Amino acid sequence: MGQGPKITMVGAGGMSFGPSMVNDVVNTPELAGSRLVLHDINDERLQRAYSFAVKLNAAHGAPVVLDLTTDPAAALDGADFVLSSAEVGRFRYWRQDFEIPNRHGARQISGENGGPGAVFHSLRSIKTTLGICADIEKHSPDAFLINLSNPMSRVTLAINRATRVSNVGMCHEMPIGVYRLALLLRKRVGDIEAKASGINHLTFFTEFRDHRTGQDLIPHIRDLFAKRIFDYPGPTGALVKQFSRFVPLAVLADQVYTPLVVHIVREYGIVPCSVDSHIGEYLPFTLDITGDHFAPVDYFDHLDRLVERLAAWVATTHAPVPFHCVGHSLEEVIPIVAAMWTTTPVRLMAVNVPNRGYLPSVPDGAIVEVGATVDGDGIHPDTMPPIVDPVVGHIATQVALQDLIVESALTGDPAPAMQALIEDPNSPSDERACRAMFDELRALQSADLPF
Repeated sequence: MGQGPKITMVGAGGMSFGPSMVNDVVNTPELAGSRLVLHDINDERLQRAYSFAVKLNAAHGAPVVLDLTTDPAAALDGADFVLSSAEVGRFRYWRQDFEIPNRHGARQISGENGGPGAVFHSLRSIKTTLGICADIEKHSPDAFLINLSNPMSRVTLAINRATRVSNVGMCHEMPIGVYRLALLLRKRVGDIEAKASGINHLTFFTEFRDHRTGQDLIPHIRDLFAKRIFDYPGPTGALVKQFSRFVPLAVLADQVYTPLVVHIVREYGIVPCSVDSHIGEYLPFTLDITGDHFAPVDYFDHLDRLVERLAAWVATTHAPVPFHCVGHSLEEVIPIVAAMWTTTPVRLMAVNVPNRGYLPSVPDGAIVEVGATVDGDGIHPDTMPPIVDPVVGHIATQVALQDLIVESALTGDPAPAMQALIEDPNSPSDERACRAMFDELRALQSADLPF
């Protein structure tokens, strides 16, 4: 094996991205000989993740050298690439972010990346991520950071405003969206060529075509969602909510029960990349369309626990596990590492970067999500057409909230965060309710907030 890069995974004990990132590294021949360092502050979860990674690596002929450490200095010293997905108290805080604002009159579908609850998720994630960036600047200032922590737009904006760390924000929603729509259209995923733009989780396809024939498939998507099967008659929502108690059915329901997506396609003729639980976080009319939508925090919590139990079993079992049959995931993270290391250009569906004219209808400096090419010189985002109405107005609202929340996180002043919560389109109209909500969440989460 040749000498590969040192790749450090921060927050490697988490199940959201850790296993898929290890899998993709060992499935990338260009990265054979790399040193992959798993880093987490939770030693128990780190040990489990390492045992899992050792088995995965061995099943592929041990193409990489694995290491683990709870020491950030050892993890980051000499790193070429850093993948960060660290969060503190993810589900405990997410439940607070969802339930407390709704009790005060908010109309949130999720409370993770948009809505008043996401103001607090943003503040916590920014504080954690900027701490990681400070360690990078100290121990590996030339490393390239790939941020996976949500809320993506706000965290990425804070990194670019407050640090000198070279970085990009990555999310898997567009690749998953391509996969989902390809299945609905009965097309091979590999035959689809797509482009999209917007902000993370509020991104819309500008192109969706069969690259073999050149056929534009967006009219076919419109025709598909015009069918009566997507009217979702009255009992459907209640049934879906009942099904959501069971993890596999909840995951399926999140992908196929999409009255908000159908509404947007029918009403405006544009095709979202994400599902209702994501795009709905930013739109004030979401619950008018979706009704009593099941809470994503419930099934993601159950899913995470299920994956943790499965990973613990895999790490300790003597039963044969067919790791060698697992191919590359839909994530576009490790292709960035390979392209920058080998200087071989690669196309990416979606990157989160500061706008530099890539989206002409969005202010410069705001974090936008567009396609890109990556090579040895870094990330080269696509220049896209202007965002169409009415999406451009909703994005403008979110860009303004990005600014307020990041200002609050960087200055330690709670006032801009309070203002962002009041101005969020899914907050209650009563300012007193907003202030009571803010004070309650602040008291509960003070240890992990930047003020």
